[in-house]
Amino acid sequence: MKVGVLAPVATGVTADPEWMAAFARHLERCGFESIVAVEHTVLATRYDSVYPYASSGRVGLAADCPIPDPLDLLAFLAGHTGRLGLATGVLVLPNHHPVVLAKRAATVDALSGGRLRLCVGVGWLREELEACGVDFETRGRRADEQLAVLRALWADRPQGVSHHGEFFDFDDVTCYPKPVAGQRLPIHIGGHSRAAARRAGRLGDGLQPLGVAGPELASLIALMRDEAAAAGRDPAALEVSLGHTVAKIDAERAGALADQGVDRIVLSPPPTADIEEAKDILSACAQRLALSA
Repeated sequence: MKVGVLAPVATGVTADPEWMAAFARHLERCGFESIVAVEHTVLATRYDSVYPYASSGRVGLAADCPIPDPLDLLAFLAGHTGRLGLATGVLVLPNHHPVVLAKRAATVDALSGGRLRLCVGVGWLREELEACGVDFETRGRRADEQLAVLRALWADRPQGVSHHGEFFDFDDVTCYPKPVAGQRLPIHIGGHSRAAARRAGRLGDGLQPLGVAGPELASLIALMRDEAAAAGRDPAALEVSLGHTVAKIDAERAGALADQGVDRIVLSPPPTADIEEAKDILSACAQRLALSA
């Protein structure tokens, strides 16, 4: 079982360079697989959208909460670590032009020695997407096309790439450096919908179901694998990542999740801005899970 940890957001320390560097270095020393950076390009001071992962329908972050750009944050943390995986979770894909995103992601991956994993979603906050100039209703189709553009630009095509789609149009361009794995830089799909599971099966390298459990989780995983098989892809090659909390996870629960087909646990960070307290909580978690540095 792979175990990643979300970069803390709610405690307001994610833009503190000393705190975050110490946090990432400690994750690496403890044997955690990756650090995972969330994204909101903007938060809205007033919004009508419903946050789907809380019964209140409201996101539990203040509008002035510091949320660094995830790729820039991961590039910074790459310089303070040597082997820790660097992941987004979840990057709001429609907010990004895929040509620019291809360059940014490839740069982080190349300079970190191939440590980047993207987890992307279509977003739930209409006001955020509209502030980025994106039509909320077509974000699913836009995301599918964005994934195709990313893969094409990362492929080894020295003669150049052309693309003529619904949202993006260009001819004869190249994008270097390439990711270490080329067009196979891992892209997982985050979300709670059947559309997300289908997208993961057709186009992704894994699924990170958000806010689901039990039969609903099993249904999404099965749908992803069925969709992969229908597309001529190997269903067994796709990973499943699932969220959990640092305080409640132990070897028994991790084993139960593995039995459900989960390959990676992404842990919510310790709810503290005290770095020493956070380190102690993470060390105890790593010991419970018998992680090896």
